[in-house]
Amino acid sequence: MAMERGSFAARHDFDALPLSENVDVRCAQFSEIAELSQMAHRLVPGVRIGTAELAHYFSFDPESILTFKRKGDLVGGMAFLFLNERGHDALLLDEICLTAPETHYLASANEEVAAIYLWAIAATGRGIAGLGKAAAHLRQLRFRNADCYAQPSTVAGRDIMKATGFAPIPSFQPDLWCYERPWHRQPLRMPGAIIQARSFADARY
Repeated sequence: MAMERGSFAARHDFDALPLSENVDVRCAQFSEIAELSQMAHRLVPGVRIGTAELAHYFSFDPESILTFKRKGDLVGGMAFLFLNERGHDALLLDEICLTAPETHYLASANEEVAAIYLWAIAATGRGIAGLGKAAAHLRQLRFRNADCYAQPSTVAGRDIMKATGFAPIPSFQPDLWCYERPWHRQPLRMPGAIIQARSFADARY
């Protein structure tokens, strides 16, 4: 995963990121794929996937690429790999080519999404504020039971991971970070105290 351009000083759980009114986040249109590919190559070092390859994955799952727009101008984009059970195992075992993943590892429309791999984020300036709405996109019924994974390849990407609740995990996949959805976490038990709080599960709806 590579992420560039844009500071992210505030710390928020990924599923609790604020929804910016200034950035519009939507599923990409096919006509935007070339511009998104060019932005990724311009902002994210080491990107090798081209427009044709990006269009291929977009055709397989149109919900896997989002655009961030501000006042009608493209200010960022985000791409995901929605992995099925085989893909989830392959990710942890370092048996998937993340630069050109085989589609049999990706969840089809009638398969459960077992894991979400944050393939890339590219944003300029205030475009990074679109992350809140991107997180909301991943709280839809199809995705909400899947934890998120990433491999930050830049300092900026690592900073965003730390700021949004991702943490490195042991796996055969080098430098793999995971964000466990709040409703999967075990509640902390504090003897002698009863703590009442609104559940993070509310955020799923």
